Amino acid sequence: MRGFNTGRDELYADMEARAKDEGFSLALDDQGALTLYPLLEGKVVSDEEFEHLEPDLKKELKGRGDRLLEEMGEYLRRISREEKGLRDQEKSLDRETAAEVLDARLAPLFEEFGANEALAGYFTAVRGDILDNLDALAAGGRDGSSAPSPSGHGHGGHGGLPGSEAGPAEDIFYRYEINLFVDNSQTTGAPVIVEDHPTYFNLMGCIERESELGALYTDFTLIKAGSLHRACGGFLIVKVDDLVQNPTAWEGLLRALRSGQARVEDPTEGAEHARTRTIEPEPAQLDVKVILVGLDETYELLLYTDERFQKLFKLKAHLQDTMRRTPENTVILVSLLCRVIRDAGLLPFGRDALAALVDHASHLAEDQAKLTLKIPLLRELMIEAEALARMAGAACVERGHLARAVTARDFRADLFEEEYLAEYDREMLKVATSGVAVGRANGLSVRMIGDHAFGLPHQIACTVGVGHGGIMDLEREAELGGPIHTKGMMILKSYLLGRFAQDKPLVLTGSLCFEQSYAEVEGDSASGAELAALLSALAERPIRLCYAFTGAVSQSGAILAVGGVNEKIEGFFAVCRRRGLTGEQGVLLPADNVDNLMLPEEVVEAVARGQFHIFPVRRIEEAMEILTGIQAGTRGADGSFPSGSLYGLVDERLTRLARLALRPSRAADWPAPGLGRDVGR
Repeated sequence: MRGFNTGRDELYADMEARAKDEGFSLALDDQGALTLYPLLEGKVVSDEEFEHLEPDLKKELKGRGDRLLEEMGEYLRRISREEKGLRDQEKSLDRETAAEVLDARLAPLFEEFGANEALAGYFTAVRGDILDNLDALAAGGRDGSSAPSPSGHGHGGHGGLPGSEAGPAEDIFYRYEINLFVDNSQTTGAPVIVEDHPTYFNLMGCIERESELGALYTDFTLIKAGSLHRACGGFLIVKVDDLVQNPTAWEGLLRALRSGQARVEDPTEGAEHARTRTIEPEPAQLDVKVILVGLDETYELLLYTDERFQKLFKLKAHLQDTMRRTPENTVILVSLLCRVIRDAGLLPFGRDALAALVDHASHLAEDQAKLTLKIPLLRELMIEAEALARMAGAACVERGHLARAVTARDFRADLFEEEYLAEYDREMLKVATSGVAVGRANGLSVRMIGDHAFGLPHQIACTVGVGHGGIMDLEREAELGGPIHTKGMMILKSYLLGRFAQDKPLVLTGSLCFEQSYAEVEGDSASGAELAALLSALAERPIRLCYAFTGAVSQSGAILAVGGVNEKIEGFFAVCRRRGLTGEQGVLLPADNVDNLMLPEEVVEAVARGQFHIFPVRRIEEAMEILTGIQAGTRGADGSFPSGSLYGLVDERLTRLARLALRPSRAADWPAPGLGRDVGR
């Protein structure tokens, strides 16, 4: 380059000397244009002086000048060719040097990602674009100009719209910015994405826009990924009930799963809207498993109303909210509770506190052999107990703090329960917890006020007499009994038929009801107590009202398991405690429900001290013997029950009622009852 400059300077000096010999002064401007000025007497002739010269002299000067310019023009063209060749050599050298640097930088990328054709193509395009714009890159974009983009479109300061001139001039280096669409570099294993708010944009991604001087513009760096993209190669978990509430998101998800592609687009860009100019990213190929979590009702609704649902979601699994209480599962639960402690920054929990939490998990599961998986419920209790421990200045949470937290929670929610108990105290609600009565029994029910469940005792009363009306269910007659309760009453009648109507018709009139019950009665858990009241009324033998009875009864007399046994026992215990525990009170429950017992410590302690009793029973005969203190008795070979047995008294009473209800001519043909008495002749 230095030799070229020296040669060019020498050539310019020769040209100036040649021009001077011809009587001209040579001027060369920055653009490489030559200008000749005539010389007269060693002085440059100005344009005005040139006009006043003799015509012949002007003609001569002009002719010599034209020949000189033509001669020197050839010199200039030669210089230009040499300079262009030199610059081409310089650019080629710069390109080779830059290519070596780029290849060294890109080699690791090609080695790591070269198998991906799209990335390899992008790296190649970046390399070529840099080499094509070395001059602009060297200038650093300080002049505000921008080179053409690799796609052939110019764009503004933030990329703008393809071909748009809006927006400020960009930094040329901005064209090489990277939009990290999804980053799973810190993820171990397959990504698992839980989408709590499944809107269209959160699922499918979006193209954001920025505003400048009232104009909206966008570029590739404003393309944002949705959870469907972030879950690629893994799993996406969505609550289906939240998803179907957003029809646009639901349709977008189905469309993506059906096509196998996730497009980032504006859902409002439709025929009914004016389309705006924007970018259109390439769709991402989907490799994701979508898991919808919801209720059975929602599953059935989608199954029968959207034919695409069954085609796209072919696997169905039911999830349990409990697990068996085994040592292995207990360890798993405790580890989950420890994670809650760590994540929430709680005080440490003592061994007794963790053991109490495990017991509470069984209480929530309503089964000694199971543990609840409703960790959020346990977490709330842990936070409340930890707050009590912190206020007490304790270093860790103990069992007592948990007990106080449970008590405080019940206190906040038991307003209606306390009002009911106050009505029992004032005997506005008539339920006896001592003494005896014929045709009366204490049944138990569960009331739900919000999320607070509590048990209440009820007086069940029965009357019987002569007639053909059968046993009336007053709850049903008043349209207060539900279908399951009505079925329980029918089973009760079937038991009487099977037990006492084998040698005579069952002819009587009777009624059963929940006294002081003004709400709908549903369920069959009181059918055992109803049958006990009926048998007591028929036998005319009293029931001990210090006992309450819960349990369904079968046609054969088996006592069947029911729900809510803990709440029912707690409810009767609360009434008895407020009136004073006598050591006689207790609850009869199905033996099959023993595993469901997870009672408060005060109830357990009262049972241990003999102040309260729990009687598991398997048959109605067992229950009646406890309630009445009389042996139920079994039918002998002669078809009669033992004399003085409860069922013997019932059978005798039914015979008398039947004889009184039917014509004497018919009654005379019947065999006498097993007790040997001829009644009603």
